[in-house]
Amino acid sequence: MTERIWVKRYPEGIPADISDKRPDNLIQLLETSFKNFGSKEAFENMGKSLTYHEVDQQSDFFAAYLQNKLGMKKGDRIAIQMPNCLQYPIVLIGALKAGCVVVNTNPLYTHREMEHQFSDAQVKAVVIVANFAHSLEEALKKIKVEHIIITELGDMLGGFKGTLVNLVVKHVKKMVPAYSIPQALAFKKVLKEGARMKYTKVDISGADTAFLQYTGGTTGVSKGATLSHDNVVAHTLIINEWFRPLLRKGQTEVMITAIPLYHIFALNVNGTFMMYIGAKNVLITNPRDMPGFIKELKKHSFTLFTGVNTLFNGLLNQPNVKEVDWSHLKGAIGGGMAVQDFVARKWKETTGSDLVEGYGLSETSPVASCNPLDGTHKMGTIGLPLPSTQLAIFTDEGQQLAQGEIGEICIKGPQVMSGYWNQSNEGVFFDGGWFRTGDIGLMDEDGFFKIVDRKKDMINVSGFNVYPNEVENVIVDHPKVLEVAVIGVPDARSTECVKAFVVKSDASLTEEELRTYCEEELTGYKKPKYIEFVDELPKSNVGKILRRKLKEMEEERSKAG
Repeated sequence: MTERIWVKRYPEGIPADISDKRPDNLIQLLETSFKNFGSKEAFENMGKSLTYHEVDQQSDFFAAYLQNKLGMKKGDRIAIQMPNCLQYPIVLIGALKAGCVVVNTNPLYTHREMEHQFSDAQVKAVVIVANFAHSLEEALKKIKVEHIIITELGDMLGGFKGTLVNLVVKHVKKMVPAYSIPQALAFKKVLKEGARMKYTKVDISGADTAFLQYTGGTTGVSKGATLSHDNVVAHTLIINEWFRPLLRKGQTEVMITAIPLYHIFALNVNGTFMMYIGAKNVLITNPRDMPGFIKELKKHSFTLFTGVNTLFNGLLNQPNVKEVDWSHLKGAIGGGMAVQDFVARKWKETTGSDLVEGYGLSETSPVASCNPLDGTHKMGTIGLPLPSTQLAIFTDEGQQLAQGEIGEICIKGPQVMSGYWNQSNEGVFFDGGWFRTGDIGLMDEDGFFKIVDRKKDMINVSGFNVYPNEVENVIVDHPKVLEVAVIGVPDARSTECVKAFVVKSDASLTEEELRTYCEEELTGYKKPKYIEFVDELPKSNVGKILRRKLKEMEEERSKAG
């Protein structure tokens, strides 16, 4: 085997207790950073920065308000529904300080998706940015949430700038649809009042739940992965050991955070881990605005960059990407979806640094394996297992396979969840605590793991999981739809996209009509890019729709040109 410092350092993994003074919980871990890095910048967004001391102080104010004014208790669930902005870390850490369980939520969710997630998690409070409050208003017709706090994007920018941003977003760009939630509280007022209240420290154990991180798992509708404080602390210490040859605590590391903090990758890599080592996070609110994104990149001497393949590819195709100063970049890590070889090669040519792929899931906090950033990575693989983490290949019957054989990737380690919230969890683990990922792969001759396929029918759109059952259940609710089947088809921009095969119950149904319906009921990445009307769907003898047949048909069409 080629000598690799990551392999050499951890030939058999290291104990889960990888710190002499392992923190009892996530708050204790963060408190150490607040103490050690108080005056350093922790987060920056739209030109405004917060130091570690300011994040600590403002999160205390938020926690105090939750405790004293709203009566939030340990274990109460609070949803955070915002894009990347300075409010996010304040609310996140404040909620954890109050002993609450954080339910990170995509702000683009439709009211239907909010209804499911908030009801399933039994959410007591929601903090949401005003741009998406209209969807929450609709959801509140069917569910009850006791406390609602609304913030505007410019609320933490201060003074004239904050006021100007809020005015432009609302009145010039028209990005805040009208809503009416009379009982809602204003975020700025919450912080102001919280500053006059006493925050009472909560007794939190490592076994207590920190996050309900919603995901589809391997099948079905979205469900909450139960991540404990122990899971997240272990994950932080593990990846710190993995990157120790490259990064050191207290150095001037600057991370570009374009992945939204509600996504598990950004939450615990860009968020928790970067705070643990005293790094600065540059929060990008809207990375889809590529010219604006590049303009922001030009302002910073950044050393780290995380993203998904589509983000890296999008940047590389911008005409002024070479105007960015890439000289300080130590490396970039792609997750959430496969990093395509041609993108990795082009990234290296453009920036001079490596783009490597890591692997994990919401259920594993998320990172389970990663490619080294010492120049010994292997393109097309998801890298090597992290310290204290085991990856193995299993048959459907739970038998471990030999090196080179293809089967289901299973993971074991201290960062792996205990199970899904409010679920039976039958079939989620093999004996011995092996979590079943639902991804099909193999271990190669060097011990690197590779994904060769995804199990069942999951669709990967730009790193986000789309589950056919959920989309089908929405489309079939349309009064003019008789039957529907959804599959993933290849897409150059997002790896896969959603295609729906629809059988009409009313001949007057048009594609435009159905698309309008999907716009209202589904988040962007879940909406079908292609809709095909068919007379019937392929079925088994017992009447089960065979998506496999539709995939085969699409493959044949592709081959035929």
